[in-house]
Amino acid sequence: MAVAETQLYAKVSNKRRSKSTSALLESLLSKGFPAHIAQKALAATGQKTIEDAAKWLHSHCNDPSLDDPIPQEYALYLCPTGHLHNHLQEFWKESKRQCGKNRAHENFPHITLCDFFTCEDQKVELLYDTLKRVGDSFSQSFPPFISLTLHSSASYLGFFVGDSHANILKDFALAFSSEASALADCHVKPCLKQLHLTLAHKFYPHHQKTLEQLAKCINPGETCQWVAALYSRDMRFVHYQTLRALFQYKPQNIDELMINAGDFVYVDPTQQSNVSEGWVIGTSHRTGCRGFLPENYTERANESDTWVKHREYVFVTASRLFTQTENEPNVKLNGGVYNPSMSRSVTNVLSLQNATLRRGVLVMRHGERVDQVFGKSWLQQCLTADGKYYRADLNFPSTLPKRKDSMKHFECDPPLSCCGIFQSKLIGEALLDQEVTVSYVYSSPALRCVQTAQHILQGLKLDQKVKIRVEPGLFEWTKWEASRVIPNFMTVTELAEASYKIDTSYRGNFPLSSLVPSESYEEYISRSSAVIKQIITACPSKSKGVILIVGHGSSLASFTRPLIGLPARDSSDFAQVVRKIPSLGMCFCEEIKEENKWQVVNPPVKTLTHGANAAFNWRNGIVED
Repeated sequence: MAVAETQLYAKVSNKRRSKSTSALLESLLSKGFPAHIAQKALAATGQKTIEDAAKWLHSHCNDPSLDDPIPQEYALYLCPTGHLHNHLQEFWKESKRQCGKNRAHENFPHITLCDFFTCEDQKVELLYDTLKRVGDSFSQSFPPFISLTLHSSASYLGFFVGDSHANILKDFALAFSSEASALADCHVKPCLKQLHLTLAHKFYPHHQKTLEQLAKCINPGETCQWVAALYSRDMRFVHYQTLRALFQYKPQNIDELMINAGDFVYVDPTQQSNVSEGWVIGTSHRTGCRGFLPENYTERANESDTWVKHREYVFVTASRLFTQTENEPNVKLNGGVYNPSMSRSVTNVLSLQNATLRRGVLVMRHGERVDQVFGKSWLQQCLTADGKYYRADLNFPSTLPKRKDSMKHFECDPPLSCCGIFQSKLIGEALLDQEVTVSYVYSSPALRCVQTAQHILQGLKLDQKVKIRVEPGLFEWTKWEASRVIPNFMTVTELAEASYKIDTSYRGNFPLSSLVPSESYEEYISRSSAVIKQIITACPSKSKGVILIVGHGSSLASFTRPLIGLPARDSSDFAQVVRKIPSLGMCFCEEIKEENKWQVVNPPVKTLTHGANAAFNWRNGIVED
């Protein structure tokens, strides 16, 4: 047994178990379920209905951990509702859109009263009783509103609770923890430090100003009814990433995981290094089963998406809508004063910021390449005895472009597959639908990148207007080249003669001769940082169009991070990020000229997700046994 699992079991061993007499439990027992499994199902579903518990039991019939005596973890949060909650949710949405995801986005707006603690399944009802009794005893003394002061630092932004109101909340948390610890035989620790409602946490320092501007749009005096809510989570997956399935996946092999659209999957980042590219291994929240699944069938979810709300206590107080008058104080930010009634909505701030945007940079990975589907020996499958190319599968390109040197060089500089061509055109058409104006196109010298750029321009209906600038400096990290040498790329003249719309007058910032085989990570990062700056400088700042850069999976991180002022990732982290980037994965940066900076925002179109389609021999299973 692993050390972590041993520690989990140690928390719940040698404890006297009492039998619950709840009606829900009795109903499950009458259906023949063992008591400990029935209690586990009730705890996992918040003890709401017999239908929920029965559905959970049915879904977890093959769960290998069903008999494990590992309880849920519980936490007591004070959550806002009403207008204040709506404004906080709007802040959550816009801060994520403008500044990317930070640690606060993993959760919902709340003030922590008691942090996570364990409680045995059969004693959870005692927590409900405690919440009700303690809530009733504090209902008269609970403040009609909670004083909140905005506080900001280089890595934290949130509201601090005023001392007088914080003392009441701390007393409430202490009363709950004391009674729950005694009745349910568990260790509940109240939060007695500075109470706060986090807005953003562990964000990049250069986003602080933007986040503050958005936070100032929130009037903490808005109408609000506060609710003390008891939540639970599965303690085994606290440090895992949570993924949400976008599509159904039916296993093709015994070690693969069945998922439905909307399912949540727990993934341990430390266990993915030996997993095949494009796959992850995880545990289904719905079934408890573990297996492999295609990563592009999922998206990142929030940590709290899998939490279960058990019970809540609503503090009924006289609702109060705060507006700024001469008798009411302004809200303070770290001692500075600002007027909530003068604050614009988050949407208005966004529109004002958008008005200053000038240019966009869309960095994109190339489409599906033939060797990605047919392996490194793909060319051998397509050559006749006399060395002529033929199409061995419909996903091979119908022809290969002519080149003066040996066709063998295509092995290290492979073209797109037919699916890759289709992907690229589809992305171009989607950009056209979104009315994206592409003014400049830069491409890595790799044939697959040039072809991707060409077909995107065709989808945009710009292939007769915008030409492709082939920039050798955009080539991927040369250490990842299997041949350990720089591929023999087609020349600009050869590409133009093959009907690719190439800007033959363009002279790259980095000549091909400057590319070094097996370059160090530092050399690659330095090259990437220099080339993106030179591209930005070469494109007039007055232009409001998008600069399209077609490169490799590594391009998304190596070009966007220096553009927005972020340091390079550690090389091992960099490799883990890059291996997850699918064909035509993209990042989009917009310039805020007045602030002389760039920011990463949502791309103008979605990426393309599709499943695998294996080779098929009609003889197998149809005619022959």
